[in-house]
Parts: sequence; C-alpha cells; structure tokens
Amino acid sequence: MAIVASAPGKVLMTGGYLILERPNPGLVLSTNARFYAIIKPIHHQIHPNSWSWAWTDVKLTSPQLSRESMYKLALKNLTLQPVSSSEARNPFVEYAVQYSVAAAYATFDDNKKDLLHKLLLQGLDITILGCNDFYSYRNEIERHGFPLTPESLARISPFAPITFNSDDANGRDSKPEVAKTGLGSSAAMTTAVVAALLHYLDVVKLSPSKVHQERKDIADLDTVHKIAQTAHCIAQGKVGSGFDVSSAVYGSHRYVRFSPEVISSTQVAANLLPLPEVITDILNGNWDHDRTEFSLPPLMTLLLGEPGTGGSSTPSMVGAVKKWQKSDPEKSLDTWRRLSEANSALEVQLNFLSNLAKEQWDAYKSVIESCSILRSDKWIEQASEPSKEAVIKALLGAKDAMLGIRYHMRLMGEAAGVPIEPESQTQLLDATMNLEGVLLAGVPGAGGFDAVFAVTLGDSGRNVTKIWSSSNVLALLVKEDPCGVSLESADPRTNEITSAVSSIHIE
Repeated sequence: MAIVASAPGKVLMTGGYLILERPNPGLVLSTNARFYAIIKPIHHQIHPNSWSWAWTDVKLTSPQLSRESMYKLALKNLTLQPVSSSEARNPFVEYAVQYSVAAAYATFDDNKKDLLHKLLLQGLDITILGCNDFYSYRNEIERHGFPLTPESLARISPFAPITFNSDDANGRDSKPEVAKTGLGSSAAMTTAVVAALLHYLDVVKLSPSKVHQERKDIADLDTVHKIAQTAHCIAQGKVGSGFDVSSAVYGSHRYVRFSPEVISSTQVAANLLPLPEVITDILNGNWDHDRTEFSLPPLMTLLLGEPGTGGSSTPSMVGAVKKWQKSDPEKSLDTWRRLSEANSALEVQLNFLSNLAKEQWDAYKSVIESCSILRSDKWIEQASEPSKEAVIKALLGAKDAMLGIRYHMRLMGEAAGVPIEPESQTQLLDATMNLEGVLLAGVPGAGGFDAVFAVTLGDSGRNVTKIWSSSNVLALLVKEDPCGVSLESADPRTNEITSAVSSIHIE
C-alpha cells in the first residue's frame, strides 16, 4: 500500500530579510504548486533470514531527473550509505529519511519497535515529484514557438523532465538545469518526504482534508514541522529562518522564526549521541516560533511572474545586507524599522479587508468587482456608501503600504550594494501597479531577478499576464492555496493522465 503526501511551495509576500531575526514577522503564502513523496515497500515479503539483518534497502527515484539511487540504511545507528560511490546525492531526502526513521525509534515502545523493524526490513521505495511550477520551462516554450503565457505552460506535460544542459556536443558532463522559480522546492520536497515517511511508519496520522478549518491533526503537523525543519537545516548546512518549511507544513500564515538554538545544538549532538536521542531532544525542544492564521482576502488572486533575466543568489544577498548592518548600524536600524512599519501596515489592511468580507459581503464583493476594471486612482469614485468607502480606503491603504515596502527594500539594496529591487524590476512593478484591478506588486522574499508577484482583484489578472508577456515576463500557473502538507489519495501521475493528452512532451 503506497502512502502519498504532498507539500506546497511558497511566496514570501512581506518580511524579506527582517524575518531572519526574531521577533520580525513575515506573511508567507502557500501555493497550489506541490511536491509529492510516494512511499511503499521494496520487498512485499521479508526474507526468512532477514530478521537478524543489520541494514535495509532504500531506493530513491526522481523521474523528472531520470535518476534512481540505492542506499543501505543501517538499522542500528541509522547511517545511510549509497550503494555506488558515483551516485548523485540528495542530502535533503537523505536527512529526511534518517530523521524520520529516528523519530519512529524515539517515540515507539518495544512492541511497536518490533513492528517498525519488520516494516523497515521490507525496504523503503521513495519517489519524489515536483509540479512544473517549481522549475523554469521558458526555454521549452520558446523552442516550440509558443507565446510566454500561462496557457503555454499548461501545455507542458505534468511532472515534465527537467532538461539537461550539455557541456559538449557528445553530452558528456551533462548536469540537470536547475533553473527554478523560487517557490522553495527543497523545503517542499523535504516536508513531503518527512510527512509521507512519518505517516507510513505510523508516527503520525495525517489528514486528507485540504480545508484548514477541518483539520484535526495539528499535533501531528507539529511533529512533521520539527523533523522537516531539522532535516532541511542540516542538509543546507545552516539554520535559516524556516518560513519555507513552515508554510510547506501549515500553509499560508503569519510567521515569526524559531530561535536557532533549538536546532543548532543538534549539529553538535549528532556526532556524540545516538540519532534517536538527538531527535527526542528535537521533539521536546523549545520551538518558540509564532504562527498566526493568514491568507489573502476573498476575490483576490496571487500571480507570480518569471522575468527571465537570470537568477539571484539569496545567500550572497543576505550576506551583503548583514555586512551593511554591521558597518552602518544606525542607518540600517532606521531602514529596518521603517520597513517593518510598512510590512505591519500592509498586514493590518489585508486583515481588515478579510473582516469586511465576512461582515459586509455584498458591499465588499461589489467594490472588488467594480475596482477590478479600474485603475486605483479611480477607486475612490466607487465609494457611494459608508460600507463601500471602508473597503476602498483599506484597498488604497494596502497599496500605499506596498509602495512603502518597495521603497525601503530599494534603499536597503542600494546601501548594501545588492539588487533587491533591480531597475528592470522597478519599471515592471510600477507599470503593473498602474494597471486596472492591481492591488499589490513586488519582489518576493529576498528580491533580486528571480521573480515578481502581483495581487489582483476579481478577474483582472488576465490583463496582467498579457502585459507581462509583452514585457518578456512569463506568468506562472501558481495561485495561492492556503493548505499545507496533506495526505493524498493516489499517485498524482494517475490524476494527471487525462489532462496531459494534448500537452507538449519534453524529451
């Protein structure tokens, strides 16, 4: 019986750079782009002499990379060794496997450990799949002569192979092209593998529900979060803010990071203590992150665009900002304070709009529909009654706050000498914010050349994608989906067969 779990990618709408330091919050939106992990046994029966075996098999398959790797998992110390020294390594999945199995050993009594041992002796067959939105398929679209539109992206077969660049004409030294769209593929992949394994090993019982309010498995999600955060940080070699893993687990929310000490101690202890003891400390640690419910107000749509101007290195940009903070603490503190105030102002206005939608739906819906076909300088003319005026003022307040965020992000980039909002992005975002029905536009996360986002009212997003296409920006198929990690009913490839009939097949 295969277990399938999925976890979403993310867009950090506010909190870039600030979110690295407590208690600064960030608004992170989870998306409909999901990573899937499929877990099943390799052997359906245990060999009669296998009970005394000290190791078991682990097979990792990544169809999009045409890659299959075999490992041996030592059941005593939980080390994971590739069978072939030439195997390409995936540290995110490797640590996800080790820490998930360790979590089972750490939490089970002797009877359940016997059952666990038998289950592990059947081997672990792990398949990972990422939605196309995590990767750039711009080259394929251009090669087929299609326009840079979401419709063209939709023609690419689901879970399409990631193309390979060749260093020479014979194809030697081929490496996968890892042009990504900045949705947090490693965090979503790690979370999906951890969630699927913990459910398969009976450590947690995940909910199949995609409706956040119906979920009864919050304690189990907390367990997934702790193991996934730890595996992701150790695989990265550093303790990051963790917002990407948090949104992969819990979905859209307002996030304040955990204290790094809760994981950094693990890096030391892992060399001295048995792994289940280390994981016990992790599970019982002081996870002091803050998570508050948040998602976009109704009738608003998240759009993400790929400018195609080359990626940016987030670690080097973060390093430059930290260096600037040390060299000019007074100015940097003032910039951070003003940026934080603008972030808070946007959060307040969006929450106010969500409340207005609940309390005065008819007025709210009417305003959104009328403003969706007008530029923002015409919105105030729709304030024909107090309830509508309140909605319009909140919309304009959100737009002003976004302009403030962009202004202070640019100042920070100029002072630190890094392109947080490059000139090319500034021109594009200014033009986007002047379009009919556009509420917000900005650079997500740490900024740079990777992506742009917009939040639109009603059906106005179609106009944005057209304008972006004419500016050589490819609007992705990504939308906000507030749901976090989830148990799936089947292999996602079986669900996609009918939709892929008329799609482009990429070799």
